[in-house]
Amino acid sequence: DGIRDQPRSRGLGDVYKRQNVIGWLLFSVALITYGLTVEPTSSYWDAGEYISTSAKLQVGHPPGAPFYQMMGAIFALFASDNESIAIAVNFLSVVSSAFVILFLFWSTTLFLQKIFRKNNFSNSLNIILSASIGALAFMFSDSFWFNAVESEVYALAMLFLSATFWTGLRWEKDFDNVRGDRWLLLIAFLIGLSFGVHFMGLLVIPAIGMIYFFKKHPKPNLKNFILANVFSVAILLFIFKLLLPSTLGLFGYLEVFFVNTIGLPFDSGTIITAVLLIVFFVFSIRYTRKNNLYNINTFLLCVMFILIGFSSWLMIPIRSNANTVINENSPSDARALLAYYNLEQYPETHLFYGPMFSDAYAGQDSENPYKDDKPKYERDEKTKKYFIVNDWESGKINSNSDHVGFLPRMWSSEPVSYTHLTLPTKA
Repeated sequence: DGIRDQPRSRGLGDVYKRQNVIGWLLFSVALITYGLTVEPTSSYWDAGEYISTSAKLQVGHPPGAPFYQMMGAIFALFASDNESIAIAVNFLSVVSSAFVILFLFWSTTLFLQKIFRKNNFSNSLNIILSASIGALAFMFSDSFWFNAVESEVYALAMLFLSATFWTGLRWEKDFDNVRGDRWLLLIAFLIGLSFGVHFMGLLVIPAIGMIYFFKKHPKPNLKNFILANVFSVAILLFIFKLLLPSTLGLFGYLEVFFVNTIGLPFDSGTIITAVLLIVFFVFSIRYTRKNNLYNINTFLLCVMFILIGFSSWLMIPIRSNANTVINENSPSDARALLAYYNLEQYPETHLFYGPMFSDAYAGQDSENPYKDDKPKYERDEKTKKYFIVNDWESGKINSNSDHVGFLPRMWSSEPVSYTHLTLPTKA
């Protein structure tokens, strides 16, 4: 496991035991540090909302953080009174950040073992000291410490990032084992869970893709390296832009179909879609296993575990239908939940192709100044059907076609006025 040149008298077991002890010691230092400096109440930004929505399992602002809220609700149970709920939920970030330090230390030791072995140098003390210095430096860094002591999603999201990356390193160690891909399934599950906290958990996918690439290609060339990066980013986009939105879209489409066309009661389409998905995975996984389609079987299992982790999002429509006090956007059904996921209430963002910064001054397109937006459905309790309350025909401003291009710069639809600016004069 990377320390094969250690003297036999010391034994690999002693080395691993020492690393585990030091890792948990660093975890304890972080836990005490953050616990002593934790915010005693709510901070003046999103923290107040996260505390409130966690303690009562309510619906916060899009795109939501259901898994964070459920974990926050567990921590809120330890509050002795209502005034202690804030600090109790704040401790979720304290504990999460302490675990980040633990996984950072373990990941660093795995890296150093590979580097030392490659250079024919083996010294477990140097590995432990180097990894400890790195973990301590990150532990006391300003930005990380800031997020570790208040109720925000970033601490728990960092935990998912660090845990998923460490799991990727463990997967790399077990590539040649028969059951080594169990780590890959754990990675898929953690990524699915991370969607219930913050979307930045996906950013670990390209890094794990590089781990896999360099394991399979110890001496890569430029072509293979570029293809590996493209493939890694493609997996990220597949999960974020295709798999999860398409799944939510399928639930929304079949919900409207079974209610409006078949005449079934509300939520029947959602239940039927869930049953169909379960049947699909059961039969497809059995079939691929029976016919020894190993790669397809692994792919299906990964998709299934992502969806199992993503199932924490069921909390949002469940609590929305309970009409909680905080119920932002009221995502009570599958179609509303998809709009909630896609952040449709916010201004549109364009990653690869869209309006340039100059579009704010160019105005609307001369030939097609408006374009259609997605129709909005709502329930009609009298007819027991969904109906379109706004088809949004020509309801969206269309950007000027002369000011649209690839990789657009950041821009705003609000033109900036420079009339108030004055040039400095000589004294």
